Amino acid sequence: MQWQGISEFVAVAETQSFTKAGIKLAISTAQISRQVSALEQRLNIKLLYRTTRNVSVTQEGQLFYQHCRSVLDGLAVAENAISNLQRKPQGKIRLSAPVTYGEQVILPIANDFMLEYPEIEIEAVLSNRRIDIIEQGFDIAIRIGYLSDSSMMAKKLTTRVSHVCASPSYIERFGAPTSLEQLAQHQCLLGTLDYWRFADEKQLRVDGRVRYNSGFSLRDAALKGLGIVQLPDHYVVPYIEQGLLVELLPDVSAEPELISALYPHNRQLSPKIKLFVEFLSTQVAND
Repeated sequence: MQWQGISEFVAVAETQSFTKAGIKLAISTAQISRQVSALEQRLNIKLLYRTTRNVSVTQEGQLFYQHCRSVLDGLAVAENAISNLQRKPQGKIRLSAPVTYGEQVILPIANDFMLEYPEIEIEAVLSNRRIDIIEQGFDIAIRIGYLSDSSMMAKKLTTRVSHVCASPSYIERFGAPTSLEQLAQHQCLLGTLDYWRFADEKQLRVDGRVRYNSGFSLRDAALKGLGIVQLPDHYVVPYIEQGLLVELLPDVSAEPELISALYPHNRQLSPKIKLFVEFLSTQVAND
């Protein structure tokens, strides 16, 4: 009797929806509502605010949720302890990652992981849009930059640095800027933003004939001498090392961006998720 309504309440608190909670637990919305209402009556306290459009957790509900989440996580640990999953990871991992970084870095590592663990399946969705991990049913999301999902677990994988660079042919024709102010005199190759980031969180508006929402195409334009570009290291470092691009203004480069694996609290208890995150961390660090 004491356990009735706990799983239902936690599901509603995490999805902010009775309907989504029902889908998550594979039971009807009406049953979710009945169980949560009965739980509130038993506790004699309001756990959720309900309107026709929204559901939110009360202050008392937040406190109760934290304890309930710990209890459910503990049950998951107990179940895992008597299974053989720790020795033989199996099942599906749903993964989200930014498009280019996912293609170049994350998915090749995921392929290596599946070679090592043949009973693991990985379903990956690459998107530069920030998805709701819980709502869309992902186990892990790779995030670049500031983390706003404070309710999630996060594991630092690595950092990346953006480089300002141009081809030797462009520098031969137009010279190399020696200060940020001189960028206004140059053709800058723009991505989705019309500014570049530099040290001390400085943002500088730049301009030019090219605007592409593709890092590969911007790099190609830079290699062909169309202008100066700012791109993350995985796009340009090999070309800088080969002398095909020349790094500019290194003294004012932006601070490195954090790259993290983000996952819901309950996923940390899953051996396959824990193992995959550690595998990612090790392999990315070795790249």
